[in-house]
Amino acid sequence: MEVHSASVRVLAGLDPEQRSAVTAPAGPVCILAGAGTGKTRAVTSRIAHRALSGEISARHVLAVTFTARAAAEMRSRLTVLGVQGVQARTFHAAALRQVRYFAPRLLQGRAMPELLDSKVRLVTLAAAKVGLRTDRAAARDLAGEIEWAKSSLVEPAEYVVAAAKALRDTSHEPAKVADVFAAYERLKRSNGVIDFEDMLRAAVWGIEEHRDVAEQVRAQYRHFVVDEYQDVNPLQQRLLEAWLGGRDDLTVVGDASQTIYSFTGATSSYLVDFPRRHRGATVVRLVRDYRSTPQVVGLANAVISQARGAEARLRLELVGQRPPGAEPELRIFTDEPAEANAVATRCRALVDAGTPAREIAVLFRTNAQSEAYEKALTEAQVPYVVQGAERFFERTEVRQAMVALRAATRSIPGETPLRTAVVEALSAVGWAPDAPPAGGAVRERWEALAALVQLAEEYAATPEVVPISPAASVERPATLADFNDELARRATQQHVPTVDGVTLASLHSAKGLEWDAVFLVGLSEGTLPTTYARTAEQVEEERRLLYVGITRAREWLWLSYASARSPGGRARRPSRFLPQLDRSGGAERAGPGPARKPERRRTQIVSCRICGATLLAGPDRKLGRCPTCPSDIDEELHERLCEWRLRVAGAQKVPAYVVFTDATLVALAERRPGRSEELIAIAGIGPRKLGLYGEAVLALVGGAAVDDVCPQKTF
Repeated sequence: MEVHSASVRVLAGLDPEQRSAVTAPAGPVCILAGAGTGKTRAVTSRIAHRALSGEISARHVLAVTFTARAAAEMRSRLTVLGVQGVQARTFHAAALRQVRYFAPRLLQGRAMPELLDSKVRLVTLAAAKVGLRTDRAAARDLAGEIEWAKSSLVEPAEYVVAAAKALRDTSHEPAKVADVFAAYERLKRSNGVIDFEDMLRAAVWGIEEHRDVAEQVRAQYRHFVVDEYQDVNPLQQRLLEAWLGGRDDLTVVGDASQTIYSFTGATSSYLVDFPRRHRGATVVRLVRDYRSTPQVVGLANAVISQARGAEARLRLELVGQRPPGAEPELRIFTDEPAEANAVATRCRALVDAGTPAREIAVLFRTNAQSEAYEKALTEAQVPYVVQGAERFFERTEVRQAMVALRAATRSIPGETPLRTAVVEALSAVGWAPDAPPAGGAVRERWEALAALVQLAEEYAATPEVVPISPAASVERPATLADFNDELARRATQQHVPTVDGVTLASLHSAKGLEWDAVFLVGLSEGTLPTTYARTAEQVEEERRLLYVGITRAREWLWLSYASARSPGGRARRPSRFLPQLDRSGGAERAGPGPARKPERRRTQIVSCRICGATLLAGPDRKLGRCPTCPSDIDEELHERLCEWRLRVAGAQKVPAYVVFTDATLVALAERRPGRSEELIAIAGIGPRKLGLYGEAVLALVGGAAVDDVCPQKTF
């Protein structure tokens, strides 16, 4: 009875769609979950409901994710729900632990090869062997291409044909890339090392080619959950199928509109085709957005509503569940430095008004855009953090720490608790768990190493459950060697620890994260979409990138671009994905239906008289300022204008807004025009209204009483 009530409590507070996902029968289940719709809650509740009702055993569940952060969140929620023993891991972490466990059997006593932290060094050597000189950037590009090939199950001899079919845009001739790929594989073997794709392949090989290993793994793991299923690549899908072994107790969760990693080999085809591949599958759609305000949700829907292609078949229209908030702001600047400075100024204002710096993010298409914002935020004295492993893991102190951690595996006993082992290892580079030093570079260094200790604590929170026989398993605590492998994986996947400050991140690395305030910057043609997006499929992925960026914002969203890269530079057009300007200058969101022909009429550019940003929304253009810039309204004049409008509307028997809108009255009281030319410059006041009301308005601005311009006998 108690177990039953616990499983029922899991259902409390779920919306109807989430409840359908949680209570779906055993077998293939596909949860199409839009951004912010509570997918993690749904899948963890499904696991908990099944475990607490006695339908399954928690220790037989393997839940795979794409980031260690997502896996930790899943474990934490399951613990709160009263379920212990579920293995929530990334694909790489799950495969690595299985390969390590079975290595003595599979390798017949030979030592397991060392796992490469990065491909770049060996790729550089491989390129040199085939007569290709490369710098670090070129080596990274080649490494990425090799990762794509291996994740797509493409061998060196097959690369040229496969790259042509996939329309790969490579920095070198495909045949030369294939030569580097082959040389890289030979160097790996001669050096006795493996990369992350090799490790996934080893896990597949161990199951597919060794019946005893397959039986043991499948006896341990009988129920599977895959998060972010739209990001699975062919190699990961092959591993999943090996784990399943023809069984179908599989729950997948994904959103085709967030497919943004095809360049790495990821494909949404497994998600799109899931009902066809798994006949009788239960399909549930989660569309209630609990993350963002309805204004943000509306913009996200408008952007993705124009999507085309296979992913658009599973497009979800989100329904905002939060109270209304501010409209997204759309800004245009003369050049990129002006855009960066404006963003930094607004970040400073948000922080001063009480928004924590860690709840603010500046998102851009490419990492190269980061530098301008780093400079602007520094000048504005706003703390920031660059999201992405390249900056964090390339810091001198972090590289030294990782060397010390690897060396410590030879001197620190394996049974030492992980946090203790990490702290002891970091003492070799001068770090101690004392109070952090005062600000500056010394403080930054201490914080970076402290982040590694925090990672160790999170990593050690859930011990690995490993099978010892088809019917039994034991828990094995994480070791320092395991943690070193986790750091190597993070460095490869650009997954950095969380440090306080405004987050600067590419749109790709922002996937899965969220903030109270988000700045989407550099939204011009050639940047988003990038000039490298040449096919319809590539352009659609760029659209999905913007969609992902928009849906990272909880409460406040800013979208901007610069008309030129530098002062006086060549003019650029706004991204085709952005809302268009209507004839009156307001921001018009793209909606469903055929695209309208562009208007020939040119919209007058109106700039904020305070900060200089280009104003697009109709009310902002009337005011002549951004809604967040300080107002200098003459309250007494505003009251007289309101009274005058009320009398005129009454005499004409029309609603008050027909005379002038509220925004126009505020603009008049703020800008206080003294001549007809200044009056007609206010958006919303044309020649007709100037003729009807111009004399009276100018008199009121000049100090006249309402009775002076509206004699009582007239009404």
